[in-house]
Amino acid sequence: MPIPDDAAARRAIQPVICYPVETLPKPDLATYSRARAGMTKIGETLAPARDAATFEVPAGHIFRISSVEGPQVGDLNLWNLNDLSERFYSGKTRALHGTHVDTGDRLWTSFPTLRPMATIIHDTLDWYGFDEFGGGVHDVIGTRCDPYTGNLLQGGQYHYCCHSNLTRALSDHTGLSLAEAEPHVHDVMNVFMCTGFTHDTGQYFMKASPVRPGDYIDFFAEIDLLGALSACPGGDCGSEHSSDTAPCFPLKIEVFAPAAGTLDSWQSPPPNGYDRSHGR
Repeated sequence: MPIPDDAAARRAIQPVICYPVETLPKPDLATYSRARAGMTKIGETLAPARDAATFEVPAGHIFRISSVEGPQVGDLNLWNLNDLSERFYSGKTRALHGTHVDTGDRLWTSFPTLRPMATIIHDTLDWYGFDEFGGGVHDVIGTRCDPYTGNLLQGGQYHYCCHSNLTRALSDHTGLSLAEAEPHVHDVMNVFMCTGFTHDTGQYFMKASPVRPGDYIDFFAEIDLLGALSACPGGDCGSEHSSDTAPCFPLKIEVFAPAAGTLDSWQSPPPNGYDRSHGR
């Protein structure tokens, strides 16, 4: 097709932010910091390399995901512990906070509740920002490696991708069959993963994660949470997405009770206030 005469003018139109966030409820990071400063560890789980583990976090508690043996990324799913239909909504989180999340950003739940489910309150990879390729850490872009796309692109049956890992973990935790558990597995937060979009073609890319043993990210649970974390078979995702040969390492999940008295004025966020009448 010929390029129109006003192509440059059309491209030069200034962008408009879709969802200005100035009116969003602001997390009280000072209170969360006090709760974190005196927190007490109450539980620990290890997501094995190329597999997933589940964990529970009561509202008002803190959970930490740590790199413990080597550079490793993780695919995180979160649900309301008491209602699996309320789960992490990566698309709306991305629309509100951007392609990558960081300290002070929140993970939001699905419709119709659309409320904060977890707040990032500390991150040792805060320093990374965005690199020269447009890559950043902790994305809410990628969906998770899965056996269906693998079959479509390469053929075969690969079972230890993150989608299948999360499905097995949720099934084991809840007693649901694999067929019942799978529809509850959803688009993830890619913890520690370094990703972006190429400047020329706009394709989703990954590169070796900057995470190292000792790095961690802390979340404050705004509601009672059930979590599942897959230690991705891509390892640090610097070479292959799903692989039996990429170096892979476990990820540690710890749960902490807040310091006594620091959350006396805190309340779990209520479900979204929309009346659900939809104009009728």
